[in-house]
Order: sequence, then structure tokens, then C-alpha cells
Amino acid sequence: VASRILSLVFYKTKLLISRLFLFVIHKHTQEEFRFLYCLSSVPSFFFGSSMAKDGPNWDGLLKWSLSHADGTRQPRQLSEEDRKWFMEAMQSQTVDVVKRMKEITLVMQTPEQVLVDHGVTPEDLEDLLDELQEHVESIDMANDLHSIGGLVPLLGFLKNSHANIRAKAADVVSTIVQNNPRSQELVMEANGLESLLSNFTSDTDVHARTQSLGAISSLIRNNKPGVTAFKLAQGYAGLKAALATDSVRFRRKALNLLHYLLQEYDSECSIAVALGFPRVMMHHASSEDAETREAALRGLVEFTKGKHFGSERGTIEKDDEKLRQLLEERIKGISSMSQEDLETVKEERQLVDSLWSFCYNEPSPLREKGLLVLPGEDALPPDVASKLFEPPLRAAAANRNATEKKEEPLKLLGGPAP
Repeated sequence: VASRILSLVFYKTKLLISRLFLFVIHKHTQEEFRFLYCLSSVPSFFFGSSMAKDGPNWDGLLKWSLSHADGTRQPRQLSEEDRKWFMEAMQSQTVDVVKRMKEITLVMQTPEQVLVDHGVTPEDLEDLLDELQEHVESIDMANDLHSIGGLVPLLGFLKNSHANIRAKAADVVSTIVQNNPRSQELVMEANGLESLLSNFTSDTDVHARTQSLGAISSLIRNNKPGVTAFKLAQGYAGLKAALATDSVRFRRKALNLLHYLLQEYDSECSIAVALGFPRVMMHHASSEDAETREAALRGLVEFTKGKHFGSERGTIEKDDEKLRQLLEERIKGISSMSQEDLETVKEERQLVDSLWSFCYNEPSPLREKGLLVLPGEDALPPDVASKLFEPPLRAAAANRNATEKKEEPLKLLGGPAP
């Protein structure tokens, strides 16, 4: 969706420039306009030297034209010469995206040593990848990259000797496959997931590992074959290793991907519990980084909701003292916050309340203290643990199995310590 919006913005920008040309041509003679066009390309003309690298200053040109038009002159008809000149001017300001992508592809296809011999620096390649990323933000252009032979060379950059290039290549792949089933399929067919997994788990540079994890997350979302391949390649072990690193950003991405898997796929909750992820999440739920805490709490809520276990009510025991201690500490920390800080942790307040309400079947102290919903905020959020919000079919299944022998729920602390 975001890519299509960007494409629309790009189209509307070109349309605006076209209308600007027509407006100025109607208001001024061709010679006047050519003079203005040249002046608008001079950095110091219209708003100073900050425009040095931005090309013609269309905004300044439009303002100048408006300020010098009294509105009394009748618009004149464009001659064929004017129309021809207008089209040539427009074409000179329009980038042929496909042609440019082909040129970038040729560079990516060139062996690394040949590029070095010709003076091409890693920074030059990063700039090219930046430009390519801008082009493939359009879903159509992203899919066309494979057609012009650029996808495989891009994936080859994941093995480049420079960490920043590996990281940037992964970032471009993430843009290509995000919400794009066709490109997801193409990257999978080109063994792109294998390269990304290798960098995610084994790269010596944490930034490259983080960007690879981001690309993996985009690649396997709404992509069941991708999720299966991720699991078979020991992806969960990679997530657990990421959660043990010192990189806050790396940990956040791992927690967010884990939450997605728990939320979307029925079997993942029991697998994650068996691998000890609840205990790892409890550890990160007390992190000093607010986004890390929220990501960990979201994962814990998925365990408690029980929606992945038929008639079961979740996998966290209500008498788990470690969980209670964690929630009490978070409530204490939230209670000591200033009004300004409280406003920044709205989601955390709701998550803590949901966990408390489910595990102890009572309102959380945050509700009692009036800290769950602050003055001016929305109404109370729904209690995700309440039976009132269970789907009818799931509630019926729970009642039908109420008299059957239940298996002992998995322990929260059943896995190894992080």
C-alpha cells in the first residue's frame, strides 16, 4: 500500500510540473520562459544557495510568475513550436526509471574486482543501491527488476566483501518484497532466503545481521512457504541468538518477528514455549528500552490469550511468581512516571493491564490508580483475556471440552534461561 501511495505521489509530482510549465507558457512568451527556466536552475535564484543540488526551483518559479501576472492578459494558444519545446523540456526533466534500473543492473553484474580497478568505491555502490531502492518502492518497478535481470545480481551483493553493502542490499530486498507476493516468490525461487539467513545468523557485522533479519521478516510475512523454510533453517535458533546480543535494534526486530509468528500461525505458540521463549521475553519485558519492553510484552500477551490452543486458556500459570514480580515491577515503574512520560507508554500500560487481568482474574492496579486511561485519552481498551471477547465457535469448543481431561499446560519457565 505504501509503495502504491509513493507511486501516486511521484505521478502527481510530474503532473504538477506539467501544469506549471503550461501555466508559465500561457503567462509568458517562449523567450521569457526560457530565460526564467535558466534562472531557476541557478542555485542563488529564488531562495538562495541551498538549492544548489536540487535542480530547477519550480516552487520559486511559480511564485515569481504569480507575482508578475496581473490576471488581465488572455491566455494565448500554444503553437506547435511551443508544444514541441514544452515536450522536450518535460522529457529532459523526466527519468526513464527502467532504463536507469538497467544501468544499475549492469554495474551490479560487474565483478567486484573490476569495479575496484575502475575506481568504483564502496560508497559509490551504496549510492547506487540507495537510488535503486527509491525506484523499487513502486511494486511494479520491484517486479520489473527481475524481468530486466537485476534481482539475482542484487542478491549477489548480499555476499559482498563490504558489510555496509551487504546491509544495504538486504534493505533493498526488504523494500522489494514488502507486501509483494510476486516478488516474495521470485526471491524465494532465487534462493534469496538462504543468503539472508546466512547473513542473519553468521555475519560478523551486527548492522548487516539486523538488516538481513528485517528483509527476512518482510519476505516471510503472509508467505507460508517462507515461514516453513525459515523454521527448517533453524530460524528460531537465530531469533534466540539475536535476543542475546547487545544490539537494541537487533533485539527489537527479533521480538517483532517472533510476535508476528505467534499471532498468525496456530502451531508456533507451543513451539516457542518448548524452546523457552516466554522466559526470554520476560527478561526483555524489563528492558530499559521502551520499544523492547513493549515488543516483549506483546509476545507474552500472545501466550496468555490462549487462542492458539483450542480450549486451553493459555500457557502461563497464574501462580507464576516470576511473572507476577515482573508485572508488579512494571506497574511500580509506570506509577512513578511523570504525566509526560505516561503518555509515551500508552501501549505498555494496556499490555501490562491485559497480562495482569488474565493471569490473576482481577483488575490491574493500573486501573485502580487511574493510570490505564489518562484524561483526554480514548475509552478503556477491551480486555483481551476476557471471555466476553472470545469468538463464539471457540467459546463453544471450550464449553464442549470442559468436562474432558485436560493436559497439563506448558510451564512458562520450561525452557533454558536466556
